[in-house]
Amino acid sequence: MSVSDPTDDKILRILGREGRITNQALAGHVGLSPSATLRRVQAMEASGLIRGYRAIIDPDRAGIGFTAYIAVGLNEHTKRAQGAFERAIAIAPEVRECHNVTGSVEYLLRVEARDLAAYKHFHTEVLGMLPQVARLTTYVVMGSPKDERG
Repeated sequence: MSVSDPTDDKILRILGREGRITNQALAGHVGLSPSATLRRVQAMEASGLIRGYRAIIDPDRAGIGFTAYIAVGLNEHTKRAQGAFERAIAIAPEVRECHNVTGSVEYLLRVEARDLAAYKHFHTEVLGMLPQVARLTTYVVMGSPKDERG
């Protein structure tokens, strides 16, 4: 993450790690007055650079025992097929991220499920039933030594 102003860049990096930091503490970290810091944060929010704040959920405590990335290849390379696939994925609660990518497949999904059985149901009964899907390749997450998603 980088913006042209080094102070804004520092603010963004801190907020990316600690979204609930007080303005007073944030100001102390970046070396500005609280009012100047607040003005900068509000400007970045108003411009859309900061789109929101999120809670980081502990998967174990939330009952998420299975995480996987799925590479999805479509059987048609058309806007219509992509739109239909994206609409179906948008309503699937198991899909936490959906990215349209370049390469040998069209999409990369991050999926969370209670366990392997729940994932299998999603894989077979949801993804496997979509007429646009030609192939699926699952990559099971064994651990996440670095995860900076907010």
